[in-house]
Amino acid sequence: MTKRSKVHPNYKTRYRITNWPSYDRGLVRRGSLTVWFSPEAIKAWTPEKNGRRGGQRRYSDVAVQTALYLRLLLGLPWRQTEGLLRSLMELVGLDLEVPDHTTLSRRSQDLASDLPRAPTSRSIHLIVDASGLKVFGQGEWAAAKYGCRRMGWRKLHLAVDEEGRIVAAELTDNDVADATVFPTLLDMTEGKIDRVTADGAYDRREVYDAAGRRGAYVVVPPQRGAVISRDPVLRTRNRHIKRRDRVGRAQWRREKGQHRQARAENTFYRYKRNFGPALRARHPMAQQNEMLAACNLLNWMSELSMPSSEKLTT
Repeated sequence: MTKRSKVHPNYKTRYRITNWPSYDRGLVRRGSLTVWFSPEAIKAWTPEKNGRRGGQRRYSDVAVQTALYLRLLLGLPWRQTEGLLRSLMELVGLDLEVPDHTTLSRRSQDLASDLPRAPTSRSIHLIVDASGLKVFGQGEWAAAKYGCRRMGWRKLHLAVDEEGRIVAAELTDNDVADATVFPTLLDMTEGKIDRVTADGAYDRREVYDAAGRRGAYVVVPPQRGAVISRDPVLRTRNRHIKRRDRVGRAQWRREKGQHRQARAENTFYRYKRNFGPALRARHPMAQQNEMLAACNLLNWMSELSMPSSEKLTT
């Protein structure tokens, strides 16, 4: 007899990828070493004079951002990143100065980084989750001599759409509650939000309040022992509690499609698989820019290829 999970009753379900040829070609393109510099990037590589007294910047944010992307993609330290960028300039025959590794490390703290928002006219199904990223300190000697912690954690909060594209991201300390950051992720998301799906950590009034002001339907599993509230903001939560108590948690999850929250979990898997489970930078602002650069790279990879699957009925 085949055992079935009470929480995930369909864990034995088999799926078939329907776009395997195009998906396979996209995976191959992700490993391509073809590098080109667009005319816009070449023009913006050296910043224009600002007309002020004193020294002028020799490198624009475009130059530093390019080095940061290469560092993350190939898992290189800053010195090797500098060497790689110099080699690329020689190979393509460009007479552009390359920042040294000290400049790259310092400038990575004050980059004007952002997560580009793709314009869309359709409603978004927003899926939210959070996961930890390691932060390494100064090593065992500093920990033993000065009492410094060798390793800490930062928390990465992501909001993705149903296709797995990252639409909002935030990096906080590890003791910040997931639901506390939820309104910030909503503010970062443009367009109409039709539905919000999350796990039980987001079963908080502030989540229902923020989503309700955007006209979104919230699918969050109520905590065990949750009771009906008279607060009008929690009207949707009350209906979830009644239905869950009537049909059970597993059936409620199937009816509401709460399993779609796995889209966010899969995004965290892709993040840590490609860039590792730790942040390489030590300065908080450099860590923020590193995280945003990694999210942009994941979105670009998704544009190259993503699998499309269907459930097998037999």
